[in-house]
Amino acid sequence: MKKIKIIAGIMWAILGLFLILILFPRFTNFTSSASKLPFMKINPRYSGGDVASERISVNCTLITRKPVFNGLLKERKTGFVQIDWRGNIPETIVDTIDFDSDSIPDFTIRINTKESTTRFDPSNKNVKGVDVSTPTSYGWAVRIKLKKQ
Repeated sequence: MKKIKIIAGIMWAILGLFLILILFPRFTNFTSSASKLPFMKINPRYSGGDVASERISVNCTLITRKPVFNGLLKERKTGFVQIDWRGNIPETIVDTIDFDSDSIPDFTIRINTKESTTRFDPSNKNVKGVDVSTPTSYGWAVRIKLKKQ
């Protein structure tokens, strides 16, 4: 009896796999409508988080995103804040960033885009360092490591 249950379970799993593979391409209407539901959104660890502020200049736009500390079950003790420069960026970027909007600069960053070097000077004790500094299709992006308060 035990072997019959095991074989039936395996057969059911194989049948289910084939059904999914056969029917999945036909679910395009369902998947596109499901993706537009309000609770379906891209994980902030991938997207960089929601936009907190924008500073528009003549050649490029500086976008500061909200800090990201999310984890699978609870918030993490460490996270990051992403800074994006979009548009026609200069060879050297020098900016002072206040990501928490308390009118006190949190760090200063200097990026040489030709040599791909980044210098970082923190002035907030919760700012730990540069995690990623890279060119992107829209300009340049930097992720700064943070410690949760």
